[in-house]
Amino acid sequence: MENAAFKSNRLLQIFVRLQKGETLNKQQLAQQFGVTHRSIQRDVESLRCFLAEQHSPYDVVYDRSVQGYRLHQDESMLLSNSEVLAACKILLESRSMCKGEMFPILNKMIANCVPEENRKAVEQMLANEKFHYIEPRHNKPMLEGMWEIGQAVQHHQIMEIEYERMKEPKLVKRRVQPVGIMFSEYYFYLTAFLENKEHFDNPDDLFPTIYRIDRIQSFRVLDEHFSVPYKDRFQEGEFRKRVQFMYGGKLERIRFRYTGPSIEAVLDRLPTAQIVEEDGQGWTVEAEAFGKGIEMWLRSQGDYIQAKVLPLQNK
Repeated sequence: MENAAFKSNRLLQIFVRLQKGETLNKQQLAQQFGVTHRSIQRDVESLRCFLAEQHSPYDVVYDRSVQGYRLHQDESMLLSNSEVLAACKILLESRSMCKGEMFPILNKMIANCVPEENRKAVEQMLANEKFHYIEPRHNKPMLEGMWEIGQAVQHHQIMEIEYERMKEPKLVKRRVQPVGIMFSEYYFYLTAFLENKEHFDNPDDLFPTIYRIDRIQSFRVLDEHFSVPYKDRFQEGEFRKRVQFMYGGKLERIRFRYTGPSIEAVLDRLPTAQIVEEDGQGWTVEAEAFGKGIEMWLRSQGDYIQAKVLPLQNK
C-alpha cells in the first residue's frame, strides 16, 4: 500500500504547482513521482473533490490543447470587466486613502476578480487615474485599527479615544460607546454615544456624536460592554440617510422650494426627501436631517433654493 505521507506530499506539490498557473502533464507527473498514471488520476480526482467540498470557485480541468491539467476559475464568480472597473473608479474617486493603502487594494481586486486575459486592459484603463491620484491631506493610514474599531462596534465594547478637534481645546479624551463606521466625501467616521455629556450644551441629546477617524490620535478598546436593547439599536443605514456632510445635531424635518434643473439630484442627495408639491415652476420638498450640514448644502444651491428653510416639529 502506498505510504500516506508520501501521497499527501505529492498532492500538496501538485496543488501548489497548479496554483502557480502551471499546466501539468499526467505522464510527466507519474515519472517524476515514480507512480502509475492511475495514481496521478486519483490525485486529480481527490483535488477536485476537495475543491468542491470547500465550495471553491476553482476546479482542476484537463486542457486538450496542451495535454495537461490546469487550475480553472469559474468566471461566473468573478466580477465582469465593467463591474471591477466601476468599483475601482469609485475607490479612486473617493480619495479616502493614501497611495500605500489604495493601490494594493486596486491591484488585488484586479488580480483576483478579473479573468486573466482581461487584467491588462483594466490596468491600462486605470493607469492614468492612478498616476494623477491625489492623496487626502491628512496623509494618515486608515486601515490600521479599522478592523479593531469595527469589532468594538460589533461586540458593543466601550472605547477610550484621544481626539484632535478643530477648535480649542485641540486634544480631548473621551469614553464612547461605538455604534457604527461610516464613509462620506473623502473621510471615514466613527459614530458613537458619549458616556459623559456634562460638558456639552445639550447633555440630553439622544443622537450619536461623529468623529473623523483620521483625527483619532489613539484609541483603546476596553473589556467593558454596553447594553444595546434591540428596539433601541442604532441603525447605521437609517442614520446615514439623515446626516449631511457628517455634521451632528438634532433631528429635524425641513421644508424648502427647489426650482433648479434636476430634482433627481436633490432626491439622490437627500435620501429622506419627499416631494410634497409640484407645479410648472418647481418642487416643494420635505426631508429629515441631522445637524446643520443640510443647511450648508441648501445655501450652496444659490438661487435654485428660493424658499426659506423652515424647521418643522421634530418627530
